[in-house]
Parts: sequence; C-alpha cells; structure tokens
Amino acid sequence: MQTHWPLRARRLGIYTCLAVSIVVCLSLSAAQSGEGQETPEPAQKSTAPQTPTIQADPAAAALENGFHLLYGLDFKGARSAFSEYQKLRPNDPMGKAAEASSHLFEEFNAKGILTSDFFLNDDRFLNGLEGDPLANANAPFVQSNTAARTAAKKLLKADPTDTNAMLVLTMTDGMESDYDQVILKKQIPAVTLTKQAETEATALLALDPQLQDAYVALGAGHYIIGCLPGYKRAFLWFGGIHGDKEKGMQEMVNATQHGHYLRPFAKILLALAYRREKQPDRARPLLAELAEEFPSNPLFAKELALVDNLQCCKR
Repeated sequence: MQTHWPLRARRLGIYTCLAVSIVVCLSLSAAQSGEGQETPEPAQKSTAPQTPTIQADPAAAALENGFHLLYGLDFKGARSAFSEYQKLRPNDPMGKAAEASSHLFEEFNAKGILTSDFFLNDDRFLNGLEGDPLANANAPFVQSNTAARTAAKKLLKADPTDTNAMLVLTMTDGMESDYDQVILKKQIPAVTLTKQAETEATALLALDPQLQDAYVALGAGHYIIGCLPGYKRAFLWFGGIHGDKEKGMQEMVNATQHGHYLRPFAKILLALAYRREKQPDRARPLLAELAEEFPSNPLFAKELALVDNLQCCKR
C-alpha cells in the first residue's frame, strides 16, 4: 500500500482474521441399498428401504475437530488434529493455514487481545501490544503461514478459480496482517496485507457466495477503519481503503449466521464490536452461545459475566 500514513489505526489485523479465515466443505459419501424380501404370497415381493450408510471423510473430521479444540484453547490438541489432516490431505494448503491459525490464536489468547479490555481501550485497540515487538516474535506462526501461502499460490497458478486455495490465501494474508500490526507493529506492511485480504475475500465470494467465512476478513476490516477519526479515514480513502462500521458489522453478522470454521471467531469479534458500540444486549447472546459451546475457554464465560454485570448495574 502507500507509504507513510499516520495510521496507527488500521488494526484490522486483530480480526482478520486469524484469522482471518479457513473453511472446508465436509464431504460425505452415502450408500443406500434396498433388499427385496418375499411376502407370504409367493408371486409378490416388497422392498423395505434401508437406512443409508453415511461415513464422514476422516480428513474433514480432523479439520473440524482441530478448530473445535482451538476455540476451546487446547492448542496442542488442535495442532495434532491439523497434523493428521495434513497427512491425509498433503496437497491441501488448508492444513498448514489451520496450523498457523493455532499459533496466532494461542498468542492472541496469551496476550489478552480478544477481550473487552483490549477492544475498549482505544490506545491498545488502535496501536497494538505494548513492549518490544521482537520479544513477541512467533517463528512457528511465520513458518506455517508462509508455507500455506506458497502452496495456495502454486495451486492458483494452475487454476485461478480454485476457491479452497483462494480461501487459504485470504486467511494467510489476513493473519499476517494481524501479526504485523498487533505483534510486530509494522503498520505499512499490515495495511498492505489487509487490503490484499479484502480483495481476495471479495473475489472468493463472487465465485462462491456460500463461503461466508470470508465475511470475517471483510467485516473486521470495514468496521475497524470505520472506527477511526475522520482525518485518518481520509488518508486511507486516498489509498483505496474504505471503512464503514455498519457495513462491517453486518458482514460479521453474516459470518456468525452462515460461516463454518470461522463462525466462533466471528462471534467473539462481533460481540466485542457491540461492546464498543455500547450495545451489550446484542453482545450477550453471542457470548452465551460461545460459553455454552466452548466451556473450557474461560474467556467467553468471563466476557459474558462482564456483560451481565454491566446490564445488572443499569437496572
């Protein structure tokens, strides 16, 4: 992107992503057969339908399980599941992208980034982590994320309409934008990657509107830029980056309703955005769903308790 904007603001990364991303269709194989049986009448037969035999693809099941463990904060278990996926699907870069997401999510969790303490503090929200960026460097994330991006680009060179590779590319660019902005505080590279992730997500949705996990990257980007002061948004506007809080929140709503692997991530982002907008009544159901689905993650229960206490004080 352009150089030298005062955009201490564009922390799109925080959401983009982990994430920025990561959706794979669960493929099922079904076999249905009918077996004829004779009736007491020798000349007549009746066919009794049998229940179809449905067997899930073990690779898809491993990926599904990995993300569930990730949101439950079992990062070691998540990486084990993602490693199994990579063995079963060695040519699919989604496995490496998922592995990268586990490293980044683990660091975000350890540093308290996906919390109201971070989101409601404008200095942290707009400027990232305190301290020495190099001390927070995450080599395992960088290695796995780079490997996923390289593999995705190779697939797209052979087939530019490969939606799975497009999704991986959207995710890797979004996650690295998060990492550059929040962890390393490299503002210009972060903005460049965020813009790329938005472009990639838009192209992906044009090809397959069903892959609505892509709305996480779009929604987070539009919302964060929309939070900036007017003069900062003007600088970004001239760089081709536009923000709109309402549009961004609606895109995140789409991801919470129709996303898959990134649905929980979209929920926590949207809930925290509602907190910033002073709409705790809209944040509560999202947090309650997360706390119920992932009881091993104390973050969701804590944020739910904070909202409940806030609403109690208003009565």
